[in-house]
Amino acid sequence: MHDDVSNAQRWSMLVCSMIAAMTTTCVVSGVPYLIPTLHTDEGLSLTTASVVATVPTIGLMIGIIPWGVLLDRYGERLVLMVSLSGTLVAAVAAAAAALGDAPTAALSACLFLGGVASGAANGASGRIVVGWFPAHRRGTAMGFRQMAQPLGMGLCALTMPIIAAAHGVGAALLVPVAVTAVGLACCVFGIQDPPSTTESAGPSRPDTTPATPDNPYRTSNFLARVHALSVALVIPQSMLWTFVPTWLIVDRGWAPAAAGTLITATQITGALGRIGAGKLSDVMGSRMRPISLIAITAGTATGALAVLDAVNSPVAVAIMVIASIASVADNGLAFTAIAEYAGPRWSGRSLGIQNTAQHLATAATTPLLGSAVSHLGFAAAFGLTALAPLIALPLIPRDAT
Repeated sequence: MHDDVSNAQRWSMLVCSMIAAMTTTCVVSGVPYLIPTLHTDEGLSLTTASVVATVPTIGLMIGIIPWGVLLDRYGERLVLMVSLSGTLVAAVAAAAAALGDAPTAALSACLFLGGVASGAANGASGRIVVGWFPAHRRGTAMGFRQMAQPLGMGLCALTMPIIAAAHGVGAALLVPVAVTAVGLACCVFGIQDPPSTTESAGPSRPDTTPATPDNPYRTSNFLARVHALSVALVIPQSMLWTFVPTWLIVDRGWAPAAAGTLITATQITGALGRIGAGKLSDVMGSRMRPISLIAITAGTATGALAVLDAVNSPVAVAIMVIASIASVADNGLAFTAIAEYAGPRWSGRSLGIQNTAQHLATAATTPLLGSAVSHLGFAAAFGLTALAPLIALPLIPRDAT
């Protein structure tokens, strides 16, 4: 099934699908960067501004699984074009609402619709990688695809706060508009649907195996276990991404510019780490064994961070970088394994369940970890977080056969 297009075309579609996935990141994760301006210039309380910033994520969680059902039925290109068209309309409406000083409720409604509309991109881009790349190169390709999130967040971090401070929220919201327009153009002109009549098999599921319409959740517990371990492993990722800026600036006394530079460099390195993890899985012919190594590394590094922070060691910062890189390295491997195992007739729904579960875990644990930081301190919070990868270890299944 992989001989229909050239290698250059595969990588071109990979880049296009990554840009499409960046759309979701910018539309959903870019809004929190506007909280300072919403508070200081627009007169919203911090609580209200935070609620506005959360609205797109709520929309995304509602939309992911229904979009996955549509992907399984109608394929990637059509669904992506519909999804990104809706996202573009909602993003333009949000920018117009802010530029026109519309009520906060109207802005929030537009942001919510943008989140709902953007829910197809992550699953579709993952299916494109699995559908067009052979198994022995798929992990590396998915690692590149998984760079969409840190690249999107980096773009928003470098542009939206500055634009908002100088020209207002409406002007800053033109950044997601521009990214969505580019992503839509990439889908229209640069993406083809992979063949849907053959199994998009993994290393232990030969490419000659015919696709099956059977519900993969009924045939084994493989997908359920991958979802569960991914939920456990997203907790240290969420902890480090959310609270490290405060840890560096408030607890460690770093200047905001220095802290921001280190965090940006860490995210970029983490993105490269995803590619390395994918390459390792291709070499090993396994998606699950590298996840075991990653979980051990993440748990050990986060535990060491807790101990070093408790004794106020300067080495804690370096260990934080290692823990941050390890905590995101598993994402592409789990995504690839799910799409490979579920096949083209179920992977849309399966990837939707995966993303929804991780978003819910992040939403549920972040306030708890914030409370732990407030009442017990950062060292204790890091220590509690280190338990999550240890919980994930026994959940890791053997590679599907």
